Amino acid sequence: MTKTGHSATCEEVQKLHPLYFNIVRKRYWWFAISLLIIIPGIISLFMQGLNLGIDYKGGTMLDVTFNKAVSQSAISDTMKSVGLEGHVQLSNSDTTALIRTEALEEEKRSELLTALETQVGEYDKASLKEDKVGPAMGQELTRNAIYALIIAMGMMIIYITFRFQFGFAISAILALLHDVFVVVGIFSLFQWEIDATFVAAILTIVGYSINDTVIIFDRIRENEPKMKRGDSYQDMVDKSIWQTMRRSINTVTTVLISLFAVFILGGESTRMFSLAMLIGVFCGAYSSIFIASQILLEIKIRLKKMPRTGS
Repeated sequence: MTKTGHSATCEEVQKLHPLYFNIVRKRYWWFAISLLIIIPGIISLFMQGLNLGIDYKGGTMLDVTFNKAVSQSAISDTMKSVGLEGHVQLSNSDTTALIRTEALEEEKRSELLTALETQVGEYDKASLKEDKVGPAMGQELTRNAIYALIIAMGMMIIYITFRFQFGFAISAILALLHDVFVVVGIFSLFQWEIDATFVAAILTIVGYSINDTVIIFDRIRENEPKMKRGDSYQDMVDKSIWQTMRRSINTVTTVLISLFAVFILGGESTRMFSLAMLIGVFCGAYSSIFIASQILLEIKIRLKKMPRTGS
């Protein structure tokens, strides 16, 4: 690589981004940051596992119709007053509550219903419904989610290989696994409860992350044929990342604002979903910019024995 080629590339990008710095040359820093987050999460998974909710452990579901509109917070506070935790979902103009909690014996069930009547409001006893939920449903949901994730990743490998190259496909999948491990590991570290919506969040994060990654890869594919003699492949990748940087930042910012609003205002039933999405979307943007393309570069270096000039 000539000094002239490198300087021209940097100057071209700096015109678009005053805060420019060479992302690709610092790739080992990004790898180290990811490992510092992922490794403690993996250790936590082995040592304390995940805090599974009733969707996975089983429990009791109560369908209670009140004589007036009620609030999730009032029901949740009432449950805590009798030593119970769970999820509350309101419907029918906030008069019907679907309460999911741990498996209740008759005495505890009566205590909860009495507390609801005295602290929240009178309810229609004739329409009260109760269901026992076994752990099989959550296990089946998890199994199907794993199958869906494997199939989706397999299809992504085929599609990205066909549209780009196999190296691009492997880089994208490793970046996706990075995002999944980060989210699952953080939930394990802090022992945040995992319910059925967590699985939906993981699958949504995968879709978001791969979309952002493919856009950067598409720019790399466009710029690669334009390289001149003496140009650095590393600087071309760095240029491609910065050319899509504004789009990546704008997209992740708008999504994070929406998710933060859901996290604050959405209530207990959507809190864990929105929290997982907040972490996953931020992590997905990070991996698309700082991880996926750097893995691709490392693959290119090893397969084609590219010179590490300027690394």
